[in-house]
Amino acid sequence: MKKIPTLLLTVAAIFFSSLAVQSCLDDNDNSYNMYYPNAIVTVKPYDNGEFFLQLNDSVAFSVANLAVSPYGTKEVRAFINFSYADNNVGSLTRKVNLNWMDSILTKKTVITKEAEDDALYGKDPIDIYNDWMTVSEDGYLTLHFRIAMGAGGVKHSVNLVTGVNPENPYEVEFRHDANHDDSANLSDGIVAFKLSSLPDTHGLSVKLKVDWKSSEGDKSEEFDYRTPRDYRIYYSEKK
Repeated sequence: MKKIPTLLLTVAAIFFSSLAVQSCLDDNDNSYNMYYPNAIVTVKPYDNGEFFLQLNDSVAFSVANLAVSPYGTKEVRAFINFSYADNNVGSLTRKVNLNWMDSILTKKTVITKEAEDDALYGKDPIDIYNDWMTVSEDGYLTLHFRIAMGAGGVKHSVNLVTGVNPENPYEVEFRHDANHDDSANLSDGIVAFKLSSLPDTHGLSVKLKVDWKSSEGDKSEEFDYRTPRDYRIYYSEKK
């Protein structure tokens, strides 16, 4: 099973790189739609290598045609293309067949160093798409973004910085460091940040405020966020 090895890929490249992993899975569906992701999930492994897929804050998938996680005991966010393998409409635990799965860059948050943030995490423009791939769910903030990036191999980095507002622990800053790459070529990327460093919301939904410097100036957006429960215990009992 192939993982996405780089930070910055065009959306098309992400979709079509997934074709290389189809040989890992039993797949008899040759429809056009099979080539595109129809969900973003969290790959949740058990200690024995088995796993399930967390679709959102409440719905989980067990996988009928793949027994062991291709990512071992590592928890990652991933694109999948799937079809249902049961008829349990409305159930919170559905069984699915995977046509393919491809990991998304999954990172931890970083803590602000205040005056050092520009040097450590960058201050270059970055734009966030308002689409289905930009979502706060299952304790992660997944962002579909666009930056200016050349073809010369300069390494860019993105980070989600916490602690930027002492009065609001749920305000964070999305930062981009272009490493002095002054190209005007545009490139898309996907990144998921695990939000476990934020205070426990104790089952309540709070507003997660995300600030960033866009190509048009400073912007912010709010997302619904709540600390996820440990579904590994719950779904292991359902197995």
